[in-house]
Amino acid sequence: MGTVKWDMIKTIGDQDDVEDASSDSDVEVEYQPKKHKTKGDTYFDDEFKFLTMASEYNHDTWDDLQKYIKRKGTNRTDEKIEKSRRYVKSFLPDVTSEEHEDYNEQSDCDSLSEDELKKDGIKDRQKLVGKRNKKKKEVEENKNEITVEDEEEFFEDAPPFEENASFYQMNISRPLMKAISALNYVHPTPIQAAAIPVALLGRDICGCAATGTGKTAAYMLPILERLLYRPKGFTPITRVLVLVPTRELGVQVYQVTKQLAQFTTVEVGLSVGGLELKVQESILRKNPDIVIATPGRLLDHLQNTPSFSLSDLEVLVLDEADRMLDENFADQMKEIINMCARTRQTMLFSATMTDAVNDLASVSLSKPVKIFVDSNTDVAFNLRQEFVRLRQGKEQDRDATLAALVCRTFRDHTMIFVRTKADAHRVKILLGLFGLKVGELHGNLSQPQRLEALRQFKDEELDLLIATDVAARGLDIRGVKAVINYTMPPTVEHYIHRVGRTARAGRSGVSVSIASEQDRKVLKEVIRKAKNPVKNRVIPIEILDKYKERVDSLRNEVKCIMHEEYEERQMSRTEEFAEKTEKMAKTSIGTLIKKKDEKKRDWFQTQKERGEAKKRSREAFSAKIEKNIKKKKKNKEEDVNEEEEIENQKKMQRVANFQARSAKNKMKPKKLSAMSDFGQGGKFSSKSAGNKQKKGGSVFDSQFTDVSKSGVKKYRYEANQAKRMLAKKKSALNQKNQKAKSTSSKNPNSQGRGGGKRAKRR
Repeated sequence: MGTVKWDMIKTIGDQDDVEDASSDSDVEVEYQPKKHKTKGDTYFDDEFKFLTMASEYNHDTWDDLQKYIKRKGTNRTDEKIEKSRRYVKSFLPDVTSEEHEDYNEQSDCDSLSEDELKKDGIKDRQKLVGKRNKKKKEVEENKNEITVEDEEEFFEDAPPFEENASFYQMNISRPLMKAISALNYVHPTPIQAAAIPVALLGRDICGCAATGTGKTAAYMLPILERLLYRPKGFTPITRVLVLVPTRELGVQVYQVTKQLAQFTTVEVGLSVGGLELKVQESILRKNPDIVIATPGRLLDHLQNTPSFSLSDLEVLVLDEADRMLDENFADQMKEIINMCARTRQTMLFSATMTDAVNDLASVSLSKPVKIFVDSNTDVAFNLRQEFVRLRQGKEQDRDATLAALVCRTFRDHTMIFVRTKADAHRVKILLGLFGLKVGELHGNLSQPQRLEALRQFKDEELDLLIATDVAARGLDIRGVKAVINYTMPPTVEHYIHRVGRTARAGRSGVSVSIASEQDRKVLKEVIRKAKNPVKNRVIPIEILDKYKERVDSLRNEVKCIMHEEYEERQMSRTEEFAEKTEKMAKTSIGTLIKKKDEKKRDWFQTQKERGEAKKRSREAFSAKIEKNIKKKKKNKEEDVNEEEEIENQKKMQRVANFQARSAKNKMKPKKLSAMSDFGQGGKFSSKSAGNKQKKGGSVFDSQFTDVSKSGVKKYRYEANQAKRMLAKKKSALNQKNQKAKSTSSKNPNSQGRGGGKRAKRR
């Protein structure tokens, strides 16, 4: 037999060259000012792919909404802003008439000067942990222990799930798997891996996960799997109801559901406010399998669409459940739940789920399974949190601070959250005058205008989107790089929802909050709960002053545009009123009688009941606030009383210690210190005799060297006292003798002591 040669694996020698296979570490983005490049013409998209059918080229996700939208979302504010910019620049001496048209194509922020490129100061804000914070943590831990005990009685723990599981291991049907692959879903997120198997079992679920983790697919995939096995040939009925708090979130859930059900025969209906009412009624009369709705519009259809009901409902889903269980939706939710079937599956999902067990029990959950993937008080781990501090009395610098942030650093793919609708419109005009492409999203706009603003921002036709808290919950807008809080929200929960528009699905993002002295409490809580250090951004003073001048110069233009829009609204109202009166004059009396006989749309509450409900909710809210204030005052008073008792005990202890020391010092004999009686040259020093005794000095000088008569008398006090006592005794004897002599002279028979005695002897 021949010898077999084995290929042995050699070890690495000392002088062998080894290829460096290590990867570079991620470099943190600085988010500092830089010049923005103008977008050039791109002939091909990086994500371009050839499709198989011609119909796929014409497919648009927004086409499904076109049947609900009849009016176009036109907004003439942008035209007024452009007109105002041209008017302002025509009076500037630096810009000639030839350069005027070129300027209008570019914004003011495209040409940043060198001084504006100066970097902002960024410092880490460390957490301050003191005695009060420790006490708060202990109180919160005690509360959490109590709530955990209550939850263990009410909730059941979710079964363990595999984090590395795939959709193929969940026994999902082929049409849904085809849709999942079309949407490029690779692996299920933790909330999907935990919730889908439990939902397929028909159990009630209370799920909580961070924003951007795919909660919509987590409850919609098991619902669609269940509907695939519905009986065919029967009359169609509505089996699933998904309730959402805002219209935009309802539209988004509708789009995701349509994409997941694109290869099935499941019918989906949308019922939200602001869209065409007649179209919604016609769709609900057909009883679609899934209805996605907001509470108000759903109650409207339940009262006024006879063929639509929820008596056969099988699944009820509350998306953003903590908002749905809020006081503003309390009466509406009770009415809807009373109309639903008793034997149903109920699922609640949110990013900040409250721990109120009573609220969950009011939704009539039966043995729910608790699935809390992430903590309900944490922001995304990839989020970089920053804040810009406004000093006290500098509230007017808020607009200049926002303009400096937007023009220098956060130029595109940025959402700006404001508190009121008026602020949103005013800031939109102000930033538009800077030449930025800005959109707005708030309640004063019509629903077509709101959907159009969202579409333009998603398609990158707009660089900035200014919104109220309407857009703070659940909206999934890809590519949002930064979120700026023009004003801090009232609570940390609102803050978590706002900043959750960025850093979604594992991507990175940044949030910048402009905080004043009134926002100190919320800001401290955000810093305390942050896992990564929160950064403090400081804009250089000279740059801030420069933007102040720009903002002040544009305030009159903003007022003019807003006044012009107000006049246009007044004119349109008068025109509408005139058109109505003309139509009423042209119509005959018979048609007017028919219109009067037509039934008006009913509501589950009359105006009086609705006013009473609002009054009750306000009273309950005010009572809740008063209760919290009283509780805080009581806690403060208890703390003050405890501190006073401690201080009194300390004072008493100090007094007792002082008395003990003084008694001990009195018991001790006085000390005598040695001192020479002779000064220089051996002569007696008499200077010390006349000097006053120093404080805390020796008594030797005053007792032994004082040779005056008074000093000698003081020193010989006992001898003098004895002399006095002897003198007193002598004087007393002399007085007795004198008395005895006087008595003997008055009595003649008495012959003295001796004579009397002799007479008696005789």
